[in-house]
Amino acid sequence: MDKPQFRHLFHPKLEHPVFVEGLPGFGNVGKIAAQLLIEYTKAKCFAELYSPSFPDYVIVNKNGICRPPCYKFYASSTNKNQFIILTGDTQPSLEDVKAHYQICDQILDFAEKYGCKFIVTMGGVPTPQPRGEEIYVAATSEKLASENIDKGAILYRQGRIMGATGLLLGLAKERGLEGLCLLGSTTGFKADRGAALSVFKFLMKTLGAEVEAGF
Repeated sequence: MDKPQFRHLFHPKLEHPVFVEGLPGFGNVGKIAAQLLIEYTKAKCFAELYSPSFPDYVIVNKNGICRPPCYKFYASSTNKNQFIILTGDTQPSLEDVKAHYQICDQILDFAEKYGCKFIVTMGGVPTPQPRGEEIYVAATSEKLASENIDKGAILYRQGRIMGATGLLLGLAKERGLEGLCLLGSTTGFKADRGAALSVFKFLMKTLGAEVEAGF
């Protein structure tokens, strides 16, 4: 393998789904939030992406069967929205800038083929002492940012969002797509399910689908 490759398991029937990304990062907030969305919407994996830019190890399951690291794409539908959800095992090294651009471009090509016009990326923002359930927002337009501030988010002003969580949003804007980045406040020292749950609940709120109590 000398370049990223997709493997399709089936082709879902979707109409202008929302594309949602949650990959490993600070506190694994994005990845956990994506898993919560997958669980909540009963999403099914329909495609995988493999890349020679991913780290040189394999994932071994409880039965001792190994596989290379990959990204997985899930599809689901609710009364309010249809989704394509991206999550995965890893990201390329931050030093491999070309790989990040190449993979993010291919992901956006993939999303547009399924009619995605709106994307949401999710992650964690390192905070020495998180005060609670703060959600920070960046967006492709001032209007979108303002709308989400009105819903309780805090405008992200720190200057950079690393990895696919930031780059997908920036490249999507260049393609004329709209989107948001939602960041949960976390120390980043361990997997932060609390921050991820806050991001997931805010995502559903901003899409007009409040999460049922007790989830």
